[in-house]
Amino acid sequence: MVVQDTELPHLRRCVELAAEALEAGDEPFGSVLVGGDGTVLGEDHNRVASGDRTRHPEFELSRWSAAHLTPGERAAATVYTSGEHCPMCAAAHAWVGLGRIVYVASSEQLTTWLGELGVPPAPVRPLPVQEVAPGVTVDGPVPELTEQVRELHVRFHRGRR
Repeated sequence: MVVQDTELPHLRRCVELAAEALEAGDEPFGSVLVGGDGTVLGEDHNRVASGDRTRHPEFELSRWSAAHLTPGERAAATVYTSGEHCPMCAAAHAWVGLGRIVYVASSEQLTTWLGELGVPPAPVRPLPVQEVAPGVTVDGPVPELTEQVRELHVRFHRGRR
């Protein structure tokens, strides 16, 4: 996929947020919510180290958008993220009516990397967003940033934060 030059800063910020999560002792995922006019509306990183495995940034941004944006604003928004939404986050995204998703690394890539590192499978099957939310426009992966995301996951799972 070809990412517009104006989108790369948002994707780079996702990678920075994933690195911040890693530095905080959490799994390296980060996301940015951008309005239809290009304004950054919110950002977050994983917070699952607390023990609540639902504290994904994509889920948090979906909940925030439902409380603060009109349906039209949600539909015009884009969620940029370091990793493709998991099924839980894809469902939340679709249920609140958010627009496009752009991710750096796919669920398939992440699953391959974790398998190579000997990480046991997650309790929820990794599915592409479009299998969970077929009406959502999805773009990714973004090859120019994928290696940075892979390295963050390697560092997390090898204990090199």
